[in-house]
Amino acid sequence: MGDDIDDARIRRLVIVGGGTAGWLTAALLARALGSQLKITLVESAEIGTVGVGEATIPQILHVNRFLGIDEDDMLRAVHGTFKLGVQLNDFTRVGESYLHAFGDLGLPLGLTPFHHYWLRSRGRPGAHGLWAHSLNAAAAAQNRFARLDKVPNSPLGGIRYAYHFDASLYGQYLRKHIAPGIVERIEGKIVDVRLHAEDGHIESLLLDNGSTVEGDFFIDCSGFRGLLIEGALKTGYENWQHWLPCDRALAVGSAPGGPMRPYTQALARTAGWQWRIPLQTRTGNGHVYCSRFISDDEAAAQLLGTLETEPLGDPRPLRFVTGMRKLAWNRNCLALGLAAGFMEPLESTSIHLVQSGVNRLLAMFPDRHCDPKLIDEYNRQTRFEYERVRDFLILHYKATERTDTPFWRQCGAMEIPPELARRIELFRRTGMIFREGEELFAETGWLQVLLGQRIEPARHHPLADELSDQQLDHFLADVRTLVGRAVATLPPHHEFVARHCGMPAPAEV
Repeated sequence: MGDDIDDARIRRLVIVGGGTAGWLTAALLARALGSQLKITLVESAEIGTVGVGEATIPQILHVNRFLGIDEDDMLRAVHGTFKLGVQLNDFTRVGESYLHAFGDLGLPLGLTPFHHYWLRSRGRPGAHGLWAHSLNAAAAAQNRFARLDKVPNSPLGGIRYAYHFDASLYGQYLRKHIAPGIVERIEGKIVDVRLHAEDGHIESLLLDNGSTVEGDFFIDCSGFRGLLIEGALKTGYENWQHWLPCDRALAVGSAPGGPMRPYTQALARTAGWQWRIPLQTRTGNGHVYCSRFISDDEAAAQLLGTLETEPLGDPRPLRFVTGMRKLAWNRNCLALGLAAGFMEPLESTSIHLVQSGVNRLLAMFPDRHCDPKLIDEYNRQTRFEYERVRDFLILHYKATERTDTPFWRQCGAMEIPPELARRIELFRRTGMIFREGEELFAETGWLQVLLGQRIEPARHHPLADELSDQQLDHFLADVRTLVGRAVATLPPHHEFVARHCGMPAPAEV
C-alpha cells in the first residue's frame, strides 16, 4: 500500500511562464516542497510580461517572511517604497477624496466595533471624520512612515503597510533568491501541448527547439493567453465586463518628483480611472478605461495631460477582459496570475491572488491522480475569493453620484450581484458589516469604501448607546490623541526610505 502511495506522488512539477506570477510561484513551491520535487520553469525571453502591478496589499509581507527575504534589500532591488493605503479621488463626486487605509480604525469597546461609536457621534457638536481615528490615514496625510508594530504604551495597533515596486524587478529578485539547484529554468517557446489519451491530463510540452518537457503537474502562468488552461484544456472563461466595464489600459512611467507619497492614488476619469504610484526611480502611471466610451487616443491624451512629471516613454497599451477562468484547476493543470483571471488593479489584488492561489495549492497538494473532490474544493474556494474581490471593486463604480459622463451614468444604473446588493442594503439600514469566511477584504476595508462612496447608515448598533455623551466624546478624543502622538514620532516617508532601503546614487560620469 505504501509503495502505491509513493508511486502516485507528484515528482515533476512544471511552471509555464515567468514574470511575477511564475517566479513567485516557483519561489514559494521551492521553499515549501523543494526537497520533494523537480521544479521546471519554462519561459521565453521573447515573450514580454505585463508587469503593470506596482502596488500590493499587506499580505505580501507573509511571502517575504516565508521566503526569508530581507525587506530592505528587496526594496532596494525593486526600487520600492511603502504603501499605507489607496487614496480614491472623484469616484463619488468630482472634487471628493477618501482613503482606503490599511490597519485598524479606532479601538473596539467590548463586542462593539469602533465605527458604531463613531456613527453615533456624527450628529454631535464638533464631530470628527472617521479617518481622524486611523493611524495609517493620519500618517498618509502627512507623508510619514515608519515600521511600527504597536503604538507604545497604548492599546492602539501599529502601522500596517504594503509596497510599491517594479513588479518585473520583483519577479527577477525572487528568481535570484531561490536556492541553487531547486528550480531549473528552460528557455523556449511552447509549440504544442500533448495530452494523455485516456484521461486528458497534460503529459508534456513540445518546445520550438524540438525538445520535450514532461511533468506530473503543470502550473499555467502564461498570462492572458492561458496557454495550457485554455489553449490545451479549453476550460472556458467567465466574463464580468457587464459589472466591471473597463477593458483597456495604458501604462507609462514618469520622472520622479514631488512628494514621495506613502499611498497609491486612484483618480477617476471620464471613462475609467488613473493610477499614480511613487517608486524611488520613477512614478508609475496608468489609465484604465472602457473603450466603448473613449478612444485610445483620447485616453492617452488624458493620461499624458495629467502626469505630474515628464513621461519616460510612450504609453504601453494593454487589453483585457475582467473575469475568471471557469475552473482555476482543471485535470492536472492549475492556472495562476492572468491565466486564472483578471481584476483591474484598483485595489492592488493581482499579486495577492497568485500568493493565495499557491497557498491553497499547498494546503490541498494532490498526487498524480488529482482527486476530483480536491479539485472541486480548490475551485470552490477560488471562486469565492474572486467573487468577493469582484464585488468589492464593483462597489467603487456602483456607489457613485456622478452623472457628468455616459460611463458614470451607466455605472450608477447597473444591476449588481445579489450578494453585493444585500451587503450594501444591510449597511445602509443598520451600519453592520460582516466578513464572510476567508474573504480578502475585512470589515474596515468595506467600511471605508462604503462611507467614502457616500453610503450612509440609518442607525448605529444599540450597544454603542451604553456610553454617556461625555464618555463617548472622551473615548473618541482619546483615540485621536493617541493617533496624533504616534504620527508625530514618524519620520517623513522619503527620509525613512533613504535611510533604510534607498538605492545608491548613480555614479557620476
